[in-house]
Amino acid sequence: MRPSLHARIHGAGPTGALTALALAQAGWRVSLHDPLSPEALQGRERAYAFTHSSRVLLERLGLWGDLRPQLVSFRRLRLQDMATARQVSFDPTDLNNVGAVGWIGSHRPLMALLLRRLGQHPAIGLALGRDAPITSTEPDLLVAADGPDSPTRRALGIGQWSHRYAQACLTVQVEMGGGADDEAWELLRPEGPFAVLPLGEGRFQLVWSAPTARCQQLEALGGPAFLDRLAGALPDALQPEALLARPRSFPVALQLARRLHRGRTVLVGESAHRCHPVGGQGLNLCWRDVAVLHQLAERAAQGRLHPRRLAAAYARRRWPDLLLTLLTTDLLVRIFSNRQPLLLPLRSLAFGVLSRFGWSRALALQVMTQGPCGLGRTLPPWRDGDQQFSPAPALSGHGALPAPSARPE
Repeated sequence: MRPSLHARIHGAGPTGALTALALAQAGWRVSLHDPLSPEALQGRERAYAFTHSSRVLLERLGLWGDLRPQLVSFRRLRLQDMATARQVSFDPTDLNNVGAVGWIGSHRPLMALLLRRLGQHPAIGLALGRDAPITSTEPDLLVAADGPDSPTRRALGIGQWSHRYAQACLTVQVEMGGGADDEAWELLRPEGPFAVLPLGEGRFQLVWSAPTARCQQLEALGGPAFLDRLAGALPDALQPEALLARPRSFPVALQLARRLHRGRTVLVGESAHRCHPVGGQGLNLCWRDVAVLHQLAERAAQGRLHPRRLAAAYARRRWPDLLLTLLTTDLLVRIFSNRQPLLLPLRSLAFGVLSRFGWSRALALQVMTQGPCGLGRTLPPWRDGDQQFSPAPALSGHGALPAPSARPE
């Protein structure tokens, strides 16, 4: 081990905080900087979808056991094309019987756990708040995890490719009847995707994509009027009953940095990329960045990788997953957010294949839960309460899932 290796991280949101814990576990000294206070870092009202790639990383970092009681697992995902009225359901049998398709968790308990672990780790120094000093010593690695408008990326002169969708995204939590607490929905509506995510006890997080003007109108509506519009957008089986928080809308964009590193600096999470929220890929894609960085940091600490080569190695390993995930989410939006007559037969055919052939559902679910580069790899077993889940061999059985890793930093 080389205990003198030092990393400085800019940005202490979920991705930056997890990066700090990953590098410290790998044997590095870490300083974590953010202009926001710990209270402000915990203050966001939102929920995340966690896939198995994130679950594996959290297990390796010793966080899963403490976070799992705060999460709601869903064992069925209903995918429905509202224009063709075709529907398909995914469940754990399509993912080698690993017990759950995914999990939903809120921002506050996640950040509370991360901040508590950061404060307890002897190798991590925290500098949170506007008056916190930034260490002046030159680090072996500088990590930019400071969000989509990353000041660190701009200071390095790294540009980005960007596409602003004609849609915005509205998020809100509601009480709803007719929905099961272990079932999530992804509705492919002509105006944009619509995710219905269970939070337990009849509560649901909604992620509603629609034209920007419509989202702004919906955000301005009062409770009863909003619930009426919401009921018209949902399948008949789902009946909204009460608003639990004020609806919030934000613009949706595809962004990708033109470089993932410069010198000893690497871009992690939304400082490097953003994708459309369809499929809940955002946070999980960010955390797969962390997983790769964790692997490389371990090799550097063990003397198997020169620290100066770490940033370039990280960039080479992350490009395939980033490009494929951004391309996949973009294609889903372009193909399904319309009523183009020429596309309707193709969409109906795709749902027919998914409904009829188990291998096609397994393939689609592996892409959603492990990323496009995780195909054919076996998920490690995991525990849910007192029950042990041991997956069967994957489609092509090429060994264990490498340390993989949505939404904003």
